[in-house]
Amino acid sequence: MIINTIFAAVSMTTLVVGASGATGRLLVEQMLERGQHVRIIVRSTDNLPSGVISHKNLSIICASILDLSESEIVEYIGGCDAIVSCLGHNLSFKGIFGKPRRLVTDATRRLCNAVKENSPNKPVKFVLMNTTGNSNRDLKEKISLAQKCVIGILRLLVPPHADNEKAADYLRTQIGQNDGVIEWVAVRPDGLTNETEITPITAHPSPTRSAIFNSGNTSRINVGCFMADLVTDEDLWQQWKGQMPVIYNV
Repeated sequence: MIINTIFAAVSMTTLVVGASGATGRLLVEQMLERGQHVRIIVRSTDNLPSGVISHKNLSIICASILDLSESEIVEYIGGCDAIVSCLGHNLSFKGIFGKPRRLVTDATRRLCNAVKENSPNKPVKFVLMNTTGNSNRDLKEKISLAQKCVIGILRLLVPPHADNEKAADYLRTQIGQNDGVIEWVAVRPDGLTNETEITPITAHPSPTRSAIFNSGNTSRINVGCFMADLVTDEDLWQQWKGQMPVIYNV
């Protein structure tokens, strides 16, 4: 199906981690354009546009998510209707092979624990940016033997890939489908590209092409748009909650 941008009428508060990254900052811009209240946890605001930094609906917490205490995370999550994680590892030798090797997984776990500690009166949405290289094992997705071999090598030799897998697995197995406090979606874009305009996308429960040998394209701005739609459009959320949709540019 083709997904188009949908703007919400109701203002919510969303916590975004990884907001200074290439995709995260596009998500934040789109959420603010929709009149949403956004809190971000970033180590630095250097990569954020000045118009975003000064926006009246943006609250900035300058810190590393893994350095915050449990009580601080509980405080920062308080009153949030949704959490979006755009966290990832820098594409440098230190970023790929250095610590923290479980940045995405550990942040996901800590954020979910904080949500439960707050005992919200309605479920909090958790959106995780993931990758098509990670299979949804709830669906037993079929991949070729050659792709299995490549993924196995990546899992052993490239820590960020294993981190992405474990983060999604935490949502699938530890939060599950009927948590009552947290509802989740793990968004799987294919090969990420940098575009300036939002364009139509297709969304699928599972990949329609090989992530290794026949990958498609998904622009970062479209990923941000789809994640913003998930947060603000209840019908779209109900369609995909508890799933790992794969999105491609049309």
